Amino acid sequence: MVEPLVVLIVACEVGLWVVLGAGLVARYVLRMPRLGAVLLVCTPLVDVVLLVATVVDLRAGGEANASHGLAAIYLGVSVAFGHSVLRWADQRFDHRFAGGPPPVKPPERGPARVRHEWREWGKFVLAWAIAGAIVLLLVHVVSTPERAGGLLGQMWGMTVVGLVWLIGWPVYHTITDKGE
Repeated sequence: MVEPLVVLIVACEVGLWVVLGAGLVARYVLRMPRLGAVLLVCTPLVDVVLLVATVVDLRAGGEANASHGLAAIYLGVSVAFGHSVLRWADQRFDHRFAGGPPPVKPPERGPARVRHEWREWGKFVLAWAIAGAIVLLLVHVVSTPERAGGLLGQMWGMTVVGLVWLIGWPVYHTITDKGE
């Protein structure tokens, strides 16, 4: 059986893209910039819904498990990378529907690529810190460390992902693109 919180996480992801898409369609296709701005500003509300639902589930006696940890990670990633995702989508809609300039591509090589990789990894570190803070909040909500094992296990997995990313991209490009 699928956990209700996992279903909510998926629904929040879908909801994020629906609200984002609606905001961009309103802004560029329907030529309603105010409505588009209001919808785009509402995208963080999806995160609030998930956070509240996660806390309510745990306060109601739900067992802290991997789905709660996944919710914390989703929220951290959403906050840390959300602005970049909005900018990415906005550039593409602007180019396609409003005659704006082509979307900005990441640099391919050299010091600019190295800076880009470190900046992106820095966003991951921010996402990790936010997810960790949410996990600590959730541990406080469940009030017993014994009930928090699933939460902490998810943070371990996120840490491994971050270490692989660190070595595979920022460190790799720092070494290989040094002389360019």
